[in-house]
Amino acid sequence: MTLTLSILDQSTIASGRGADEAIRETLALARLADQWGYHRYWMAEHHNSQSHAGTAPEILCAAIAATTSRIRIGTAGIMLPHYSALKVAEQFRVLEAIAPGRIDLGVGRAPGSDGRTAYALNPDAAQAADRFPQQVQDLMGWLGDGLPESHPFRMVAANPVVPTRPAVWILGSSDFGAQLAAYFGLPYCFAHFITDGRGSEEAMALYREGFRPHPATPGRLAAPQGAVAVFALAAATEAEAHRLFKSRALWRLFRDKGVFPPLPTVEEAEAYPYTPDDLARIERMRARAIIGAPDQVLARLRALAAAHGVEEVAVLTPCHDAEARRTSYRLLAEANAPGIAKAA
Repeated sequence: MTLTLSILDQSTIASGRGADEAIRETLALARLADQWGYHRYWMAEHHNSQSHAGTAPEILCAAIAATTSRIRIGTAGIMLPHYSALKVAEQFRVLEAIAPGRIDLGVGRAPGSDGRTAYALNPDAAQAADRFPQQVQDLMGWLGDGLPESHPFRMVAANPVVPTRPAVWILGSSDFGAQLAAYFGLPYCFAHFITDGRGSEEAMALYREGFRPHPATPGRLAAPQGAVAVFALAAATEAEAHRLFKSRALWRLFRDKGVFPPLPTVEEAEAYPYTPDDLARIERMRARAIIGAPDQVLARLRALAAAHGVEEVAVLTPCHDAEARRTSYRLLAEANAPGIAKAA
């Protein structure tokens, strides 16, 4: 079985390199992913972070749309409670003008930051998350569904007027997003890499069971369409993959303690003074992590997709060594569809 492989990129800031380099690495990797046969390239949104440089994924989408020819481009996601649904609709109409039929608009309700930053982005942050379902409905209205007669902004048009519309996805790491996507008849992606899979199969089952088909409505689905976003790392050998994983393991250890630094080097990870509890935590991470040689990683991804009842996996590969990161994605593409990535 050929798995549908996509990429999720957080524009990770690496220790010793600047955030500007992280952005440029994202742009370079997207062009390679276009050649290697990946289905989508999604950018995440984070704010006030020393770990991630992707504060404006819609801008990265525009740059990638202008320099690729085949791959779908989008967000995973736009944190909608920070923004006006009208403004987001207009941004993605512009993207559709740049790359017609290749744009995905993934939206979520999490802040992608701390509470203080959420208020800096939107002074109405306390109530904004509760209005997320209404915002999704407004967004769909401005993307082409039309707004209800009673809507206060029904006469406000979202421009530019373009012949195609982005595919709207709901993103989440809980049951809420799954149920919302099912209600609106939209595709759903579960952020497996955030929860380490906790609740992921249950959320995807809720999505399928509660799905309301919209066969005659543009922008909606006649049947469920799910994906899972997961951390994975491949290298030429299993030993090399485990060596590279040390950076990610130490960063996750920091994250679990509420600290979000740049991604450390392997050498920094090897020299870190771990406590016995730290080492036990890392061993549990390693046991769960999808790392190894390409065939090993691909087998784990296929099994994960089957367990979730999906055919698509979006792979997140933070790796301090930019070349090793590119190699991981190339090896995975070659293992999944022999000949495509090698020909590119």
